[in-house]
Amino acid sequence: MTRYQHVNHGFSPVWDEKSKLLILGSFPSVKSREVNFYYGHPQNRFWKVIAQVFQEELPHTIEEKKAVLHKNHIALWDVIKSCDIIGSSDSSIKNAEPADISTLLKAAPIERIYVNGSLAKKLYDRYVFPDTGMQAIKLPSTSPANARFTLDALVECWSVIG
Repeated sequence: MTRYQHVNHGFSPVWDEKSKLLILGSFPSVKSREVNFYYGHPQNRFWKVIAQVFQEELPHTIEEKKAVLHKNHIALWDVIKSCDIIGSSDSSIKNAEPADISTLLKAAPIERIYVNGSLAKKLYDRYVFPDTGMQAIKLPSTSPANARFTLDALVECWSVIG
């Protein structure tokens, strides 16, 4: 029987003083927590989408991924700081504690916030929007579970950030 675990996020947001866009996921997958960085599952299409939208080489290492984000003035974080979760199942999230996004918004000149998928939007609207007052724009999830969208369709939708 699969059981809930209380899990802390485990790694910091990526941003710098030039970050203008903030992309928020919901909570890191098991694989992302193992590699200690965002979108660590090889089937997640996030890095392919970002590379194509910004016409960059596909980054492979954490350092390369951070460099792509910084070069394109993107901050990256998740809405949830800790929660009870079964494996990587976003739909199982309960007892969520939100990340303190407002601190990042005070430190960086963020102009727009995008969320990666419906759950990230729902969590953002419930936990974060009341503190920030800044609307988030929902983009289709890059998760492999979102089989409805091909890579090309994701790139087309996500091109609004470029």
